[in-house]
Amino acid sequence: MIDEPALVQRSRTGDHEAFRTLYEAHVDPLYRFLRQFSNDHHEVEEWVQRAFIKAFERLDSFREDSRFSTWIFSIGLNEMRSDRRRATILQFEPQESDDRLPAEDSSEGFHWNDMMRGWLSQLAELKRAVFLLYEVEGYSHSEIALMLGIQESTSRTILTRTKQWLREQWEKERREVG
Repeated sequence: MIDEPALVQRSRTGDHEAFRTLYEAHVDPLYRFLRQFSNDHHEVEEWVQRAFIKAFERLDSFREDSRFSTWIFSIGLNEMRSDRRRATILQFEPQESDDRLPAEDSSEGFHWNDMMRGWLSQLAELKRAVFLLYEVEGYSHSEIALMLGIQESTSRTILTRTKQWLREQWEKERREVG
């Protein structure tokens, strides 16, 4: 476990090794999360790179009442959204890649299968983000609200409705197979 507040403070004083430690601790989770929104590896790498550049440039504006990981995820989401707006893409387009989701989330023992990948690809961007941030990345509703610029109650409502929709898809699939 890293001491984020101490690393942020050291980074603010120009300690590049401290920022490198923050980068190394958060680059893979941020990439994995943003990968859920694009099948283009290079596009996702660009979002991640720009997020860390902006974080480094704006480190003095980081409020220490939240975690650095919350802040960097928020910046990464904003980079993705900015690209989408610039490209006039408002809706997520389903992906074909098999490597978009982890094989399993070891913290919950939850196994991702092809059906779940397909269902998640059908979700609107905000619903997918809330679901993945809460269920896969382990963020709280208050952290998700900060990242996405929504109310905490909205995050809870979106998660509840998304889980219900996923349950309905599961039941529908079971009825069709059985």
